[in-house]
Amino acid sequence: MNERTLLRRAEASDYLREHHSIEIAKSTLAKFATIGGGPVMVYSGRFPYYRPADLDAWARDRISPPCRSTSERKALAATGS
Repeated sequence: MNERTLLRRAEASDYLREHHSIEIAKSTLAKFATIGGGPVMVYSGRFPYYRPADLDAWARDRISPPCRSTSERKALAATGS
């Protein structure tokens, strides 16, 4: 993918898959744009764009620390780690 400053939704989906191994459909990004919970967007007219740095930050926030079991993951989540 060509490194651009602003990415359209389909490109943002590809970026997350290629750089962070996060599989997320462009339709899911569209849903998050409506209900919240997705990466930060900027607009040019009516078109939403995503900055790679914002996608990187969102991906880091979604990925848990390493854990050895589901119970360890729950414990980490409960402590906010």
